[in-house]
Amino acid sequence: MIIGSLCLLGLFAFPLWNIMLGAPQYPDPLGMNIHISGIQGVSEFDLQNIDGLNHYIGMKTIPKADEMWEFNVFPLVIIGMVFLGVFLGILGFMKKVDYRYFLGWFILMSILGVLGMYDFNLWLTDYGSNLDPHAIIKVINEDGTPMTYKPPLLGYKKLLNFDVSSMPAMGAWLMFLGMSLTVVAFMVGWKSNKSQINQ
Repeated sequence: MIIGSLCLLGLFAFPLWNIMLGAPQYPDPLGMNIHISGIQGVSEFDLQNIDGLNHYIGMKTIPKADEMWEFNVFPLVIIGMVFLGVFLGILGFMKKVDYRYFLGWFILMSILGVLGMYDFNLWLTDYGSNLDPHAIIKVINEDGTPMTYKPPLLGYKKLLNFDVSSMPAMGAWLMFLGMSLTVVAFMVGWKSNKSQINQ
């Protein structure tokens, strides 16, 4: 339980999510890493180049860390869950709390994760569909409606001549590993409790 909770600290060292944009004119794809405290380019000038491309189709510039409340709140949430998980792990080791608290931590973390993904998807939707009507380039769908440029939440999507992929990054995989370890802690506690009952 303690080790699983501490795995969440990887989110402070590694990106949570990665979005890559590849096109014939960009043999080296452009990319951005989404951290819990801000957005960074995969390479030095990627964010600048993405903003330059987005300007032509009327998309907003990629927000700075202080322009989104999430980048202030998410680190605090992760720190809180790490402290709570370690505290429960210590109490569990001392036989002061029931193993079911470990499952409670996992459920709470899962709910927070789903809410985070929902918020991320709302941001992507706004980012890709709330376009400047005075943009230099306007592309419409076959039915005449304005085309949106929302990157996929997860997976691959074709946007004009760009191949866009959106995938979990190292921070997310460490978080998934940590959450899995807390489920293991719950199962170990459940089996231990079951064997004691049977005795």
